[in-house]
Amino acid sequence: MSTNAANKTTVLVIDDEIQIRRLVRVSLEANGYRVLEAPTGKEGIAETAQHRPDIVLLDLGLPDLDGVTVLKRLREWSRVPVVVLSVRDREEDKIAALDNGADDYVTKPFSTGELLARLRVAQRHAQPATDAAVFRSGHLEVDLTARVVTVNGKEVRLTATEYSLLRLFVQHAGKVLTHRQILREVWGPTYVEQTHYLRVYMAHLREKLEANPAQPELFLTEPGVGYRLRGSPDK
Repeated sequence: MSTNAANKTTVLVIDDEIQIRRLVRVSLEANGYRVLEAPTGKEGIAETAQHRPDIVLLDLGLPDLDGVTVLKRLREWSRVPVVVLSVRDREEDKIAALDNGADDYVTKPFSTGELLARLRVAQRHAQPATDAAVFRSGHLEVDLTARVVTVNGKEVRLTATEYSLLRLFVQHAGKVLTHRQILREVWGPTYVEQTHYLRVYMAHLREKLEANPAQPELFLTEPGVGYRLRGSPDK
């Protein structure tokens, strides 16, 4: 990549319509942006992890994954600004996208001027890049993009709840999470008093991921408060 290209703002367009991708590419490149393309949700997630674009333009009607699902997957590990481009103009679609991590919502058809203005707003609101697609601590490695967990290089299978719990710890690695915080995030607000759920699943995680579950070195207990995962995500 040339120095000039490296200095340009990179936009990843995740859309299965080649005409839309072509239109966006021509419009953005004419205004100084660098454009990447992905025709499916899975490819879009992979491109985001590999190339770390400055902004993502996301269609909701993708052939493999719904756009909201792609949003949720991205927000598991990335804070890249996401602007939704969609023919869906119902209020509930807009609310679902915004509630699940979209920074803006543009309805098709759109003008080049409006799109450029929305991109400028997204850039202004962008947070410093601290995303980490892979977390490592001791013998544990968690690939948040592929959702693969390994211990000493060997893949470990987790249930959906176990993975949600692990992901929460990874997202807040090195910080103490209270019992109520964990229960609310993983099980929902009606479960904040159900501490026995947490004890059972913490035992499951330690059994699967600790070298010695009886003397945990990764998932540390903070007596009377909660738990903490040792380490912090790779930068």
